[in-house]
Amino acid sequence: MKSFRHLSLGLLLALASLQAPARAQEDPGRAKVGQLEVTVYFATDGDPQAAGANAREISEELRARLISEEKLRFSHYRALGAETQPIFRSYENWAQPLKPSDEILVRFETRIQPQEDSVLLDLELWLARKKILKTDAHLRRSHPFTCWVPEWRGGRLIIAVELAN
Repeated sequence: MKSFRHLSLGLLLALASLQAPARAQEDPGRAKVGQLEVTVYFATDGDPQAAGANAREISEELRARLISEEKLRFSHYRALGAETQPIFRSYENWAQPLKPSDEILVRFETRIQPQEDSVLLDLELWLARKKILKTDAHLRRSHPFTCWVPEWRGGRLIIAVELAN
């Protein structure tokens, strides 16, 4: 009976010692240094119903901000989808704002250690599995990076990337 207790105790100690290094060696590159929100809008001078049944109207504040950019001036705007993803210290991240579709993907990765209200990112926009934009983006809180893509359903898609709160 004594030998059984010693054997059991030995096995428990061996298992505990195997798990300790796994906890101690967490990957610092997977540390979350912020969050990024990617939103897709549909803009058109035509029929806004072309955006589909799931499209939502946007706020007047956002509409005014979009209209302030000459190239983004349209009569109608609809929000198609959004996703918030963590920004990891040294890993690439992907956002898929129109889930479950992978028609639009945004890849991002930090270039330097982020500040409290800003981050410098490698940013790529993928449409239909093709990279259509690659840029360095310096994002500041409350100042989204916006780009628009070629014609879609009689309008344009506007992609907004910003630091989430």
